[in-house]
Amino acid sequence: MFMTRLLSSVVLVVIAIVTLLGGGYLLAGVCFLISMVAFGELTKACGIHTDGQRCNALEGVGYLGIFCYYALAVFVGDTKAQLFSVLFMLIAFMFVYVFAFPKFRAEQVMGSFFCFVYAPVMFGFIYQTRELKYGAYLVWMIFISSWICDTFAYLTGILIGKHKMTPKLSPKKSIEGAIGGVAGSALAGGLYGYFIVEKVVAEQEVTWIFVVLSAAGAMISQVGDLAASAIKRNHEIKDYGHLIPGHGGIMDRFDSVIFTAPMIYALATLLMNG
Repeated sequence: MFMTRLLSSVVLVVIAIVTLLGGGYLLAGVCFLISMVAFGELTKACGIHTDGQRCNALEGVGYLGIFCYYALAVFVGDTKAQLFSVLFMLIAFMFVYVFAFPKFRAEQVMGSFFCFVYAPVMFGFIYQTRELKYGAYLVWMIFISSWICDTFAYLTGILIGKHKMTPKLSPKKSIEGAIGGVAGSALAGGLYGYFIVEKVVAEQEVTWIFVVLSAAGAMISQVGDLAASAIKRNHEIKDYGHLIPGHGGIMDRFDSVIFTAPMIYALATLLMNG
């Protein structure tokens, strides 16, 4: 199991490096495919899709909405248009609810909209961050802040972890581990900003910005990890899927990144000049 998990991690890292360096259509396409899979995993977990059945109307609207959302992001690039598309999706799901009544329950309709926003929309901020000025450097913070946080939180928790952070949800996670994860991520972000990005950005000092980005990303990434776990606990499932050997599904591997991406995008647009 360890070797399977390790090999899968290596493959994921290689894919991430290639797609993030390439950016553009390549990154958008990968994010789109990941979003489609993640949406399917969530609809199964939340009881919107059941095994043995074809894609129902709610799922069909969701998949179509994901396509339109990414098309707007790539070919229009207007954040207002994307916002309106999210609002339109709520109306579209309600349209199915009304005209297919009583086929779907209210909680399935609300769950469909939740699944659409939770994975596809939030995943889309990876692409949108890459498209920012200096996005080629900023986009790495989405992964640095979340994955470095995981490593440092684990190590700190093993060494000095005593106080449980969420004993009922994740008994192994400690407050000390969470603090260590944020501190380690902030350090990594600062080093990345100082040695790499400072040489590129001339109009402002960015090291402190990357410390803030990484620390904030680390904090929110832990919420994302726990949120995905809470959904699994509520619905009594072990993994969201089996796509990634040793890891589970897309949602199992990228649960923290989903939360980190919009946080990094928002802070970068506020703190970076241009």
